[in-house]
Amino acid sequence: MMIKTMKDKKRPHSNGACMIKKKSIALLIILTSLSVAGLTETEPRGGGHEGVTSALSSIKSFFSPQKANAKDLIACPKTNEQSVKIVKVAKNIYVRKGLNEIFTKKNLAAIATVSFVVGEKSVAVIDTGGSYCDGARLLSEIRKITEKPISYVINTHTHPDHIFGNAAFEKEGPVFVGHKNLKRAMADRGNIYLENLTRIMGKDQLVGTKIIPPTLLVSKTTTIDLGQKKLELRAFGTAHTDHDLTVFDPDLKIIWTGDLLFHEHTPVVDGSILGWLEEMKKLSKIPAKFVIPGHGGPLLKWPKALGPQRDYLEKLTTDLRKIIEEGGTMRDAQNRAASSEKNKWKLFEEFNARNASTSFAELEWE
Repeated sequence: MMIKTMKDKKRPHSNGACMIKKKSIALLIILTSLSVAGLTETEPRGGGHEGVTSALSSIKSFFSPQKANAKDLIACPKTNEQSVKIVKVAKNIYVRKGLNEIFTKKNLAAIATVSFVVGEKSVAVIDTGGSYCDGARLLSEIRKITEKPISYVINTHTHPDHIFGNAAFEKEGPVFVGHKNLKRAMADRGNIYLENLTRIMGKDQLVGTKIIPPTLLVSKTTTIDLGQKKLELRAFGTAHTDHDLTVFDPDLKIIWTGDLLFHEHTPVVDGSILGWLEEMKKLSKIPAKFVIPGHGGPLLKWPKALGPQRDYLEKLTTDLRKIIEEGGTMRDAQNRAASSEKNKWKLFEEFNARNASTSFAELEWE
């Protein structure tokens, strides 16, 4: 931590106060020197080391970065208990399954599936939720399990239900990680997302929410180490978005897909439907046994879990091509495309017509 020297207005002080100040500075220097020399045992070698150790402990505490705790967090409205339920799905891997809902005041945008991994030395959080308050609740749950530092916050893409909890982790001092295009996507869309959510949910529900961009960008692959726990990060081409990132645990054979995989919740096309189908072929080759999706879960068999989403996207593509070939309109596409999939997905009415519109525009110019 950098300590800034105050250069404000000089205030009058007595010689005594000045002497005390000098002695305090000298004491700090002496105690710090003792610490560097290794003379800080919890048990004294001779007489009087207990006081030195206690003082050093206090000094170190003062100058060390402080982790956020419950009292540091901004007061947030209470919400559905299910939205903060943490499930341990494997050794040192925990998941909060998102609600299959759209954004509402009641759910505080806790609609994405988020996760964290505990290593020997530190913790990685994979997506942080849809608001500061959602992220703050996640942080509180993490602290019930471990006090290890949070070294990484990984955002799988820029949609607000996955990134707007970032601000709750800012004081933890992690490296924020994302796809090479994520920073640009946040700059392009972040404020619009925040304005729209504020209109839907209200300012109270979004208190403390702000955009925290990534500081580590992944263009192809990279590996992070939490201490006896390595995670492999991989950037994908345009699919759900143009900045999708996955996380893979090679030891436990678990993959986190973000919204490259939807479970229960109707898939949402915000990139390219053809690109998504193509990237799913590459995705399926990752040698995982289990998957934690961006929605639904919490833990599914891999690659079997890809099947329903592939069927939906292929059906949507086939129906749209037929409608275009017949000279149909975008309205026809919204009403008819993938209608046979309706009973297989939640929130179908909310998202299928949107998917049809987006994909119609793409396929119309094949």
